[in-house]
Amino acid sequence: MENIPDLERISGLLDPFRGSPSSVIAMLQEIQEHYRYLPREAFPILAKTTGLSEARIYSLATFYENFSLEPKGRNIIKVCDGTACHVRKSLPILERLRRELGLGPGEVTTKNLDFTVEVVACLGACGLSPVITLNGKAYPAMTPEKASLLLHSVELGEGSE
Repeated sequence: MENIPDLERISGLLDPFRGSPSSVIAMLQEIQEHYRYLPREAFPILAKTTGLSEARIYSLATFYENFSLEPKGRNIIKVCDGTACHVRKSLPILERLRRELGLGPGEVTTKNLDFTVEVVACLGACGLSPVITLNGKAYPAMTPEKASLLLHSVELGEGSE
C-alpha cells in the first residue's frame, strides 16, 4: 500500500474493469483498498475509464459511508455509539482513545497514519456492549482501560494489524 497517488498505478488498478462503467463502485473499492482512501487524482481517471462525469463519480463516493476522501490509518478503530453501547459508557472509551492518540477536535486519523478512530451508530453486537472493532475484529465489554491496553499492544506490534 502506498499513500502518494500514482496516476499509472490508479490506471492499472482499473484495467480489469475497462469497458464496464457499471463497475464504478468496484473500481472505487479497488482504489480505496490500495490507498486506504480515494485520492482526488483518481476521479479524472475514473471518469475517462467509465464515461461517467467526475461529478457523478464524486457523488457516488460521497453517498456511500464506506468511502473516504481523506487518508485513513493502517489501523481502523470503530467505536460503537449505538443505544446499548452509549448507555454502557462508550463515550469515555472514545475520549480515552482520542486523548492517547493525540487526536484534536474533528481529527479522526493520527498524523503518522497509524490509526483512524471512527464513531459508528451500531456494530450489530449489542449483547457485547460496549464494543469496539480494531481492523474488523470485535472487542466486547470494552472499558477505557482495556481500550488503552489494546492500543498499546498494537503500537508494540502485539495486537491486530
